[in-house]
Amino acid sequence: MRVCIIGAGVSGLVSIKACLEEAEQFQPVCFERTNDIGGLWRFREEDDGQACVMRSTVINTSKEMMAISDFPPSQSYPNFMHNSQVQQYLRDYADKFNLRQYIQFRHTIEKVEKCSDFNSTGQWTVTVKDDQSGVSRTETFGAVLVCVGHHANPHVASFAGLDTNFQGQVFHPHSYRDCTGDNFKGKRVLIVGIGNSGGDLAVELSRVASQVLLSTRRGTWLFKRILDNGLPIDLVITRRWLMKLAYSLPQSLVNAKMRSDINHVIDHRLYSLEPEHEPMAAHPTVNDDLPNRIICGSVKVKTDVKQFTATGCEFVDGTVEDNLDVVIVATGYKFSFPFLPEDVISVVDNRLDLYKYVFPPKLERSTLAFIGYVQPLGALHPISEGQARWAVQVFKGMAPLPTAEAMLADVEAKRTAMASRYVKSPRHTIQVDWVPYMDEIHEQFGARPNMLRLWLSDPRLASSVWFGPCLPYHYRLDGPHAWPGAREAILNVWDRVRAPLATRPLPPAPSANGSFGSILCLVAIAGVLLAVLALLWR
Repeated sequence: MRVCIIGAGVSGLVSIKACLEEAEQFQPVCFERTNDIGGLWRFREEDDGQACVMRSTVINTSKEMMAISDFPPSQSYPNFMHNSQVQQYLRDYADKFNLRQYIQFRHTIEKVEKCSDFNSTGQWTVTVKDDQSGVSRTETFGAVLVCVGHHANPHVASFAGLDTNFQGQVFHPHSYRDCTGDNFKGKRVLIVGIGNSGGDLAVELSRVASQVLLSTRRGTWLFKRILDNGLPIDLVITRRWLMKLAYSLPQSLVNAKMRSDINHVIDHRLYSLEPEHEPMAAHPTVNDDLPNRIICGSVKVKTDVKQFTATGCEFVDGTVEDNLDVVIVATGYKFSFPFLPEDVISVVDNRLDLYKYVFPPKLERSTLAFIGYVQPLGALHPISEGQARWAVQVFKGMAPLPTAEAMLADVEAKRTAMASRYVKSPRHTIQVDWVPYMDEIHEQFGARPNMLRLWLSDPRLASSVWFGPCLPYHYRLDGPHAWPGAREAILNVWDRVRAPLATRPLPPAPSANGSFGSILCLVAIAGVLLAVLALLWR
């Protein structure tokens, strides 16, 4: 079966690899609009209309948590990688598994339609344009994987007077590359939106602009990349036992604990950042430097915009800022699939009706899947890979989907749960928690770790899987195409975490004091109790 893969970013690459793992049955053909792989992570100087990171972007998830499940990053990479290192990692991945030969660069998908005999064959006709020759052609495929990402189409919110009154420069972060040159030097800049893009822009521009104003409708809770002792936050908190404990406690208690911990680092009320919603009610903003820029005065936090004048802005609290030179509308992105008919996939209020965020539930044949359309509290790369592996098993007939009615019920249940937890926002339509969603997806095709088997056969590994970070490599221990190197990758993770930090020789660490043995005993007792919980949970 020929499988059409649209896009050669992270989701496209892992989809090619998933097809090649079943090479006897599937032949992947990937179409990519640009001339290289990497998608969002390939920095480009020019604004070519495609999604692109800023020159300075550093990934918000640590290298071990964003890894592809059978390809750990090099020990030499820092724990939080610059975008150029993420791109090199993807190049190395593509080279190791010979993925480039399946990609046709500078090809744009124009239409994807059901074949006339779709009900019996599940086949699709794909019209693709060769952008170099300008010639379009139509091909037939047995399945289609959509991997164009959800940062492709900027959403520019409208504000009174922005288009009609304001005379300065206005743009979306989608068009921003860096602050070199004189574009922002000495300027007064207003950034509307305090998500990750808005926060990063505020920090970067505050070093060259005369003043940066950061407007937020609701405020935000700021998370840092590292926790106490300098460990990556996702390696510390993304653990099975901890997630199980958090889900068993009242959400009010979990939120209260998080609120206390976050405010212990930065008093959000003091910094005019505190929102009305709880920490678990919105996608977090990850930024290590923003508080420093606020306390230095180079970034000033403002409330929501009321209207723009020719040279400035009035906010909803009645305050006015004048002499603005630049307005950056950092109000997120919207989904768009112009190559697909609306009866196949429709977008309403930035919402997609997809079974477990992957499969359209009403198709007569399940030969279309969407890869990477979630917003996780964690790394997206391994989620995209898990979705692609699942989709291939569905195409193969080894992981049949439930009835349309059951899939629609799952869609509605997830939507209801999301609405009850998160503040209403276009960005809160595809939110997932990392560990539960990874387990849910991989369970569909038998790749979720079997904790009972692990405790009985390999207690050391089981302990790492249950108590340690929930790593992507966990999902190569079981199921189709298990990876023999998964065990070693899991047990040696802290060696790879420490390696890039060990940059000079140090004297021997002080020996543990007498109380340390008692602490270990308590930890061991707690471990036995939690192990029993793990067996019951599984």
